[in-house]
Amino acid sequence: MLVFFIAGLALLSSSFSSSNIATTVEYDSNAIIINGERKIIFSGAIHYPRSTPEMWPDLINKAKEGGLDAIESYVFWDLHEPRPRQYDFSGNLDFIKFFQLIQEAGLYAILRIGPYICAEWNYGGFPVWLHNKPGIELRTNNEIYKNEMEIFTTKIVDMCKEAELFAPQGGPIIIAQQIENEYGNVMKGYGEAGKEYVKWCAEMAVAQDIGVPWIMCQQNDAPHPIINTCNGFYCHHFTPHNPKGPKMFTENWTGWLDILFLNQLIILCSQNDHIHKILENFVFLLRFKRWGGRDPYRTAQDLAYSVALLFQTGGVLNNYYMYHGGTNFGRSSGGPFYVTSYDYDAPLDEYGNLNQPKWGHLEQLHAAIKIGEKLLTNSKPKTKEFGAGVHLTMYADDVTGERFCFLSNSNEKVDANVDVHNDGKFSVPAWSVSVLQNCNTEIYNTAKVTTPTEHYSGYSEDSPKLKWTWTPEPMEDTLQGKGTFTAPELLDQKKATSDKSDYLWYMTSVNINEDSLKEATLHVSTRGQVLHAYVNQKLIGSQFYKKADNVHSVEGNDYGFVFERLISLKLGENTIALLSATVGLASDGEYFDKKPTGIVEGLVILVVNNVKGNTIIDLTSNVWSYKVGLHGEAKHFYDPKSPQSNQWRSSESLPTSRPMTWYKASFEAPIGTLPVVMDLQGMGKGHAWVNGKSIGRYWPTQIAETNGCSDTCDYRGPYNDQKCMKNCGNPSQRWYHVPRSFLNNNGENTLILFEEFGGDPSSVTTGTVKLT
Repeated sequence: MLVFFIAGLALLSSSFSSSNIATTVEYDSNAIIINGERKIIFSGAIHYPRSTPEMWPDLINKAKEGGLDAIESYVFWDLHEPRPRQYDFSGNLDFIKFFQLIQEAGLYAILRIGPYICAEWNYGGFPVWLHNKPGIELRTNNEIYKNEMEIFTTKIVDMCKEAELFAPQGGPIIIAQQIENEYGNVMKGYGEAGKEYVKWCAEMAVAQDIGVPWIMCQQNDAPHPIINTCNGFYCHHFTPHNPKGPKMFTENWTGWLDILFLNQLIILCSQNDHIHKILENFVFLLRFKRWGGRDPYRTAQDLAYSVALLFQTGGVLNNYYMYHGGTNFGRSSGGPFYVTSYDYDAPLDEYGNLNQPKWGHLEQLHAAIKIGEKLLTNSKPKTKEFGAGVHLTMYADDVTGERFCFLSNSNEKVDANVDVHNDGKFSVPAWSVSVLQNCNTEIYNTAKVTTPTEHYSGYSEDSPKLKWTWTPEPMEDTLQGKGTFTAPELLDQKKATSDKSDYLWYMTSVNINEDSLKEATLHVSTRGQVLHAYVNQKLIGSQFYKKADNVHSVEGNDYGFVFERLISLKLGENTIALLSATVGLASDGEYFDKKPTGIVEGLVILVVNNVKGNTIIDLTSNVWSYKVGLHGEAKHFYDPKSPQSNQWRSSESLPTSRPMTWYKASFEAPIGTLPVVMDLQGMGKGHAWVNGKSIGRYWPTQIAETNGCSDTCDYRGPYNDQKCMKNCGNPSQRWYHVPRSFLNNNGENTLILFEEFGGDPSSVTTGTVKLT
C-alpha cells in the first residue's frame, strides 16, 4: 500500500531543521544517512484528505510527541485531477501546505506518489475518467496509461520542487515514497507486460531527478536503484534483495485489516525461500472494515512486538499504517462496502484523540530503541539462541565496549526465564521482546503495558430536538422512462457515470398484449451493489449484496446478486426503471479496474408462468434510457445556499420510512472544542452533508454479527482479527465525524440527509466525542 517519503525528524537531541539548508540522503544496510548522521526512522501514515487543514497541526504535533521522526502520506490522484488537466489543490487537498507543516514541526516526510495507492480508497485513487479513455489498460505496459501516469507524477514532483520540499533543496522529504504500490502481489496476472511496466516505472521515477531514494513495496524484483520494502503485520524476516539496501517496513498495519488467503502468508513467505517462490504468485486478498462488519483491532503488545523484532533483526525504518486514519469524507471510501470511518485502530483515533494504551506504549518503545540508535546503525548484530523461541541479539562497539540488546521470546504460550550469565536473569513473557540497555538493564518489554487504557466514545448532546423539513427526490420523469441519453445495451455504471454519482438510472419499457402475460417475475442480474426497482412508477423492491449472494462472484469478490420480484403488468406499454447504486468502487486486486459495476454482463428478463409453460421476455438488449445521479444532486439540495429553498416542506407529522427522501434540519454547534459527531441511529442508508460539506455515506442499519467479540484479546501469537474483535451486534457505524471547521460556531448549521431506503430522522442527534 505504500512507497514513501520521510518528512521530519525530531530526535531527542538532534531535530530536523526547518530552514532551507540542503540535506544529503544516503543509505546502507544499517541506516538512513542524513547529512552523514546514521539514523533509524520511526514514521507514521497520516493522509491529508482524511482530515482537515485545521486538524493537521495537532495531528502532526501528537505524532512528534509520540516519538515519530517522519510522517508519510499518499498523493490522491482522483481528488487532485477530477477531470483531465483540471487540478485541485485547495482546502484539505493542499498537500504542499501539509508537508510544510511537517517540516515546521521538525519532522521528515515520506511521499507516496503511487499514483495507484489502494488505501481502501475509491477506485484505488485512480480518477475514473482514466477508465473511459479508449484503448487504456491500467497498471500495465500500456502507452496511454503510462503517459497519464507520467504526466501526473511529474506534476506532483514539479510542485514539490517548486516548493523546495525535497531534502537536497532543504525540504523534509527524505524518501520519495513508492512509485506504484504493492504491484508484486498482483504482477503475475499481467504477465510479461507487468514486468516491462515495473521496469518503466523505475526508469520514469529515477528520471524525475529528485535527489532522494525511491522505493517499491512488495516488489522483490524492484529494478536498481529502487529499494524494495515490506508491508504486513510482521516484517522481521524480510530481507532486501540488494544486500546494501536498508530493511524497511513501509506498512506496519496497526489494525482493521486481515489477510483472507492464509492469514500469515507474508510471514511464511519471508521465513522460507521455497515457500516464498511458490506463494509469491498468489494474489493477496485483504479485508477491511465493511458495512455489517465488526471492528477488528490489534493489541498494543503485538504491534510493539512487531516493531521491536524489526529492529532486533537489523531494521532501519518502521512506518505505521495508519498512525491516524481519519475519515472517508464524500464518496471516497472504496471496497466496495467500506465504511465511512477510517479509524483503523490507529495510535491516534479518527478524531485525533490518543488511542491509549497504544499511543503511549509505542511512544515508550520509540524512546527505548532510540537510546541504542548509534549502536544499531554502526555495528553488526550477534545473536545467541537459548531454545524454545528465545533469542538474544547484541549490538556492540568493540572499541568503547558499549552494548545494546534485544531479548525476544517468540513462544506463543510459555514465558521464558533467561539467564544471561554476567548480565543477569530476565523474565520474558511469551510473544514479547525486552529492550536491554547495556545488555544488562531492561528498559522496555513489549508485553508489559504501563500506559492506562482510555476510551473515547460519542455522546449525544443535551440539546433541543431537531426540527425537520423534507422533500421527496423528484422522480416523475425518470419513472416514466425519460433519461438524458440512450444505448441499445446495458452499460457499465463506471462508463456511464464516470463516477460523478453513486447512482445510475436504467430505464426501458415492455409492451404486453395478452392477459396471460400480465403476471410475471422480474429477474435482474446485477453486479451491484444496491438495486431499487420500479414498475409503472411504483417501487416493487430494493436489495443489496449480502455474503450469500455470490452468484456472479469470482473468489467471492464481485458483489453481484440476483433481484427477483413478482410484478403485475398492464396491457400496453409498461415502464421499468431500475436505480443502481454503488457503495464505493473496487480498490485492489489484479484488474480491479475492469470489474463490472451496475446492471451489466447479466440479464434483465420477465418470466411468465402460465398454462403454456414459462414464457421469457428478454429485455437485456432493449434500448435503455439512462440518467446519471439524483435530481437533488444536480440541483444541489445538499447545499443550504441552493436556490431550491421552495422545495422543502414542513408538516406536523414528519414522513418516516420513506425511500428516496431528503431531510433538512438546523442545529447549533456544541460548545467547546471536543470533536463533533452526528448520531444517525434510526436512518437507513444514504448520504449526509453539514453546511454543504459531505461527511460521507451512512448506513446504521447495517448491524455487525453478534458473535466473536471480546473486551480482551490474547496478544500472544500471530495477529488474527478473528480473535480481536469489537462492536458485535451494533451498527457498523453509528457516529459520523463533523470536523469543527465545517461548523459555524456562532450561528446556524444545516444538516441535510438523503435517505435511500427509508429511515426516521427524529432519532438523529448532535453529539461530541468524550473520554469515558
